[in-house]
Amino acid sequence: MVVDSPFFQRLRHINQLALSYLIYPGATHKRFEHSLGVMELAGRVFDVVTKQDNLTDKIRNLLPPLKHFSQLDYWKRVLRMAALCHDAGHLPFSHAAEHELLPQGWTHEKISREIIESPEMQAIWSAMTPPLRPEHITKLAVGAKHATDLQFSSWERVLSEIIVGDAFGVDRIDYLLRDSHHTGVAYGKFDHYRLIDELRILPSVENSSEPALGIKEGGIHSAESMALARYFMFSQVYFHPIRLIYDQHLRDFLIAWLSENKLFGGTFSTKLDNHLMTTDNEVNVAMRTAAFDSRKPGHHAARAILAHQHFKVLYERNPQDIKLNSEPGATIRDAAISKFGADAISYSNPKLKSVGADFPVQMRDDRVLAAIAVSDTLSLLKPRAIEYVYVKPERYDEAIKWLQENKEEILSTKGKAEDEGE
Repeated sequence: MVVDSPFFQRLRHINQLALSYLIYPGATHKRFEHSLGVMELAGRVFDVVTKQDNLTDKIRNLLPPLKHFSQLDYWKRVLRMAALCHDAGHLPFSHAAEHELLPQGWTHEKISREIIESPEMQAIWSAMTPPLRPEHITKLAVGAKHATDLQFSSWERVLSEIIVGDAFGVDRIDYLLRDSHHTGVAYGKFDHYRLIDELRILPSVENSSEPALGIKEGGIHSAESMALARYFMFSQVYFHPIRLIYDQHLRDFLIAWLSENKLFGGTFSTKLDNHLMTTDNEVNVAMRTAAFDSRKPGHHAARAILAHQHFKVLYERNPQDIKLNSEPGATIRDAAISKFGADAISYSNPKLKSVGADFPVQMRDDRVLAAIAVSDTLSLLKPRAIEYVYVKPERYDEAIKWLQENKEEILSTKGKAEDEGE
């Protein structure tokens, strides 16, 4: 019933990786199959961590609501439904323009919650045997970070980690494997079978009363592989410079299109009826119309996408330039804008934040240690700064020559001015 619901069927028309198919032709997969994969993986993890041998009395004492094993069937179904619905609130082209194009205070997680708790979905939850409580599904689907008004038991926190956790969330496991497969790169592959087999509910630290999703020592290399897969997928695929500039062109088009569209009034609608009717398909039609009609809002951005006339990379941050200037990309962007004008220059500085989250590891002698104390690999993975400066294609040759002649002066002048200010 959930899969057949309009809210879930809508995900057949939401690209997982936005416009990445313009760079990686196979990356046309949708949020629909990703959500099915997350549900399947969530069930696998649940079965492993709740095995009678794994869910020991010591661990069950950390989970007060779980009084006996007969409750597990209910919670497994809640977990699978939460996994299925965790992405139901995604906008067209997924993450490409979420922060700029939703009303203040709204996220796709909040829309997912609205869908889960809607009358249409409540009718489905209540028809199940046994009936499922929508607030339980919400908690597991979005996690404590996005449901701050709800009280989470320790059991619900652990179950939400299975889906959205930074260390072993199956949302992350699925998108790394799936995106790697469809883009045709090997970076995102790791032994997720071994990883899942070694997962356990553990004290978050030795002798803690707070449980967390952790791993046995025998699975630490699989966990390292997953962290490295994420690092390489972000640095090589998700933050590919041409993918980033296509995202920027898409944002520019959507801002213009939504501003002119009376149905939306400048942002995507959070009303579920409107959300249901807004997918990549509607945006693609509007974009194609605008690309061939200069009077339409967003014409230049649409043209850049559909005619492959995207801005070109003028500058990429590198270690040598950091010796001259702590923010070389932003400095060159400002100088380029002064030289060529704001409409000819674009800038992207995505943040590759925490690459590998810390988590508890059960050693062979039953001690529980922090992962960064056990793994040199995880302890060495650090956040990475990324900067790209782009220029209009017709100004590219001129801009490249200008930068070659002036880069060192631009970077050192900014650094000198800062030193004098001190």
